[in-house]
Amino acid sequence: TVTASVMESAPRLKVIGRAGIGYDNIDVDAASRRGIVVMNTPGANAITTAEHALSLLLALSRHIPQAAASLKAGKWEKKKFMGVEVFDQTLGIIGLGNIGQVVADRARGLKMRVIAFDPFLTEEAMAKRGGDRVTFEELLARSDYITVHTPLTDFTRNLIDARAFKQMKKGVRIINCARGGIINERDLYDAIKEGIVAGAALDVFEHEPPEENPLVGLDEVIATPHLGASTTQGQARVAEAIARQVKDYLEKGIVTNAVNLPSVSPEMLERVRPYLSLAEKMGSFQAQITEGSIQEVTVEYSGEVAAYDPAPITICLLKGILERALAEGVNYVNAAPIAKERGIKVSEVTTRDSEGFTSLITLRTRTKEDEHSVAGTLFGWGDPRIVRVDSFLTEAEPEGTILLMHNHDKPGVIGAIGEALGSRGINIAKMHLSRQKAGGVAISLIHVDEPMGDAVLRRLAQLEN
Repeated sequence: TVTASVMESAPRLKVIGRAGIGYDNIDVDAASRRGIVVMNTPGANAITTAEHALSLLLALSRHIPQAAASLKAGKWEKKKFMGVEVFDQTLGIIGLGNIGQVVADRARGLKMRVIAFDPFLTEEAMAKRGGDRVTFEELLARSDYITVHTPLTDFTRNLIDARAFKQMKKGVRIINCARGGIINERDLYDAIKEGIVAGAALDVFEHEPPEENPLVGLDEVIATPHLGASTTQGQARVAEAIARQVKDYLEKGIVTNAVNLPSVSPEMLERVRPYLSLAEKMGSFQAQITEGSIQEVTVEYSGEVAAYDPAPITICLLKGILERALAEGVNYVNAAPIAKERGIKVSEVTTRDSEGFTSLITLRTRTKEDEHSVAGTLFGWGDPRIVRVDSFLTEAEPEGTILLMHNHDKPGVIGAIGEALGSRGINIAKMHLSRQKAGGVAISLIHVDEPMGDAVLRRLAQLEN
């Protein structure tokens, strides 16, 4: 168990690897606050766990554990252990992820009809994974067998309870190789006693080991001690997978299967890397031109960039914003949790209108008193530009030290700025000017070769216009 106190004892800890899918033995919130990546291996033991679920399904149908125990006790009870076929029966799969997908494939090989409920999959994606998409209520009503393959979350805790059992057909059989707590154990006991559930096969329990659990003593229940991932091949597979993931993260910065950070494959990382850099610089820029406490952040993705997963880019924006505002260390893992802790509302929007650019990222921040926006894009590939500051169009590289000036659009302003900087030995490298109309308000983004002290900034603020 990796608790907050364990992490406090390891100040250089960067990553926690879980050789398996479940990570309820890790304090993920504490890891996120400390900027520690938590990784698991959700696909590496999919075959092993799926095979165990199907083994339990078949054992449940033919009373294999009970018959074996009876025979070893010196009895010959053929009639007592009359079983049922799985052929042409309907298997309802709750959660068609890596494991559920394998279960569906193998069940079709047994000539079972497969239906599935997974609210996070489209109908097309569901069909590719081998299940007919149904609602949760339809699955309960139609299934002869129900197998669970979801993580334990606030949404799935007690997902199958007394109300769900009342919607099932009489004689249904239940298999759980996912997590204890998804099925309400007290309600399952009652459903078996009432004759709704003909049998249950459980590999997981709400409390493990299941001491004094009345379910384990029922003849209709077969149980195993959380053996879903326990094969020699499966353990070797997850061990190698987590070792590679940790190595890739520490050596190359590639994040795979992180539970507290969006994962980016090496191929996708190459495509989005320039946007990640642009986003972080935009966040830093925006934080410096915004006065007051930021309450809301809205990120708008337009054009080609809208086709990518926005989560990693948004995290880079938040990191850029928060690094300027906070003395504490902000990184890609804890940026989002810190924003949430500070009550900053973060929203993402995708649009088709990219204002003539191939891709455009627009960052809007709102404080109690004001709102600001900055927009950025890539010129070519990997050449970032800030192309709008509030309502002013520009074309500035987000690099080095930039002086941002607001002024009245009158003659002599640029010369006065140049003289004020030159007299103090500060060289101007580039300058980008923008105005909305002649004689109105204008802005200047001036790249200088070195940072300016407070005395220079005060002198500039005192210039006419």
